[in-house]
Amino acid sequence: MADRKLVLVGGGGHCISCIDVIELESRYEIIGILDPRLSIQDTILGYPVLGDDSRIRFLAKEDVYFLITVGQIDNPHLKKKLFQSLLDNRVNIATVISPRAYIGKDCRIGNGSIIMHDAIIGSKSSIGQNCIVNTKAILEHESFVGNTTHISTGAIINGATRVGDNCFVGSNATVGHHLTITDNVVIGANSLVIKSIYEPGVYISNNLRKLR
Repeated sequence: MADRKLVLVGGGGHCISCIDVIELESRYEIIGILDPRLSIQDTILGYPVLGDDSRIRFLAKEDVYFLITVGQIDNPHLKKKLFQSLLDNRVNIATVISPRAYIGKDCRIGNGSIIMHDAIIGSKSSIGQNCIVNTKAILEHESFVGNTTHISTGAIINGATRVGDNCFVGSNATVGHHLTITDNVVIGANSLVIKSIYEPGVYISNNLRKLR
């Protein structure tokens, strides 16, 4: 039974996916959602919109937890800004792990991260703060994922590979064994990465062409 009250920050599509995981985990009771694009008359899957993120500092006075439920593809700036606001206001920050995910031995999952349904995290792996490990993503043994990074649906990070901060690894992308992906890298869907990436940018396809 849920014994912790939870406020979600961000009311888009990723929020909808998060709600499904949170309800199944049953550790938190969602009391509402903050999103400046929505009216306080709105609801999302039955949960009320409480206002915009300026309300964080008022809700921080109550015994509630917060989770950033803004999605992240090519731009992590909003997700980083909102997470920093949580830190500045010294609030309780939730970490959510689907009961359908598998977490191996001696793993670390950072504050504010969510591990979605059917994800697999291999033993001795480390996930940073404010991350998304999305549905059916696989991180093999001794993987490292930095802060504010999104490993998207069905992506595979092979063993002992390091993915930096503020990265996005697209759906069904595969990153090889024992590689380094530097900070601020976007890897497109279905891409195959067989060598380390040391320069920030957007990379796509099997020959890993840099777009920008």
